[in-house]
Amino acid sequence: MNKIYDKLMKCYQCYQEKIDFTPEIALILGSGLGNYASHIRVEAVLDYHDIEGFPVSTVPGHQGKYIFGYVEDVPIVCMQGRVHYYEGYPMSDVVLPIRLMKLMGAKVLFLTNASGGINSSFHAGDFMMIRDQIASLVPSPLIGANIDELGPRFPDMSNIYDKTLQDILRQTAGRLGIPLKEGVYIQLTGPNYESPAEVQMCKHLGADAVGMSTACEAIAANHMGMQTCGISCISNLACGIAKQPLNHTEVQETADKAAPLFEKLVTGCIKDISRSLNEK
Repeated sequence: MNKIYDKLMKCYQCYQEKIDFTPEIALILGSGLGNYASHIRVEAVLDYHDIEGFPVSTVPGHQGKYIFGYVEDVPIVCMQGRVHYYEGYPMSDVVLPIRLMKLMGAKVLFLTNASGGINSSFHAGDFMMIRDQIASLVPSPLIGANIDELGPRFPDMSNIYDKTLQDILRQTAGRLGIPLKEGVYIQLTGPNYESPAEVQMCKHLGADAVGMSTACEAIAANHMGMQTCGISCISNLACGIAKQPLNHTEVQETADKAAPLFEKLVTGCIKDISRSLNEK
């Protein structure tokens, strides 16, 4: 058996032994949304440490738990802390949590993150719906022998961020009166922030925001047939666009400040996505 698939199935068996809950939507909580669990009617919690072989978050502000419960009446699983490639894990481990949530039963992956704004019209605290992505500068999570049980060898990536879900996010933001930018997200490896020349490179490639996660997760989800959407909180302007040096404290502070509005937007989107799924 493929070692990556074998590890995934052991994690899935651990989940089945400990948790009796089937989510409809999988939500990844990025920087600033770590307290979103207070909006969830929690049914169960599964610490990453309690899953055999599961990669554990090491970044401050990422607590490292699966939270199972309801946002109003929508069954969700949320990752309270994601795993990043720069933490030293192989890319197969970085996307293992996504694959596991699909096996749990989640149909939709809702990605959130904090990112640096490249688009000159963006400001710290803005929200950007991810319309498309550039992941060419990080290793693909699909490198190696294909796991046929998960998806095809050469998956199409023309609709990574589901267009129907994009329409729902636009409509929800409009209904709530929350301004929502749109753009292309690019993932770099980190953990260092980008140089001014690298930011200009990203800009020339067509990116509007840059970060150190998310794109690889979307690829893995798309490979497994999940509908995916994403919203990024612009926590700072990228290097060379901002006047001052970048630091993680600034990113966290801006994300925390934007959190109440971000939480309102995410909750509204989850409800509207679920309604759309159940109307089909």
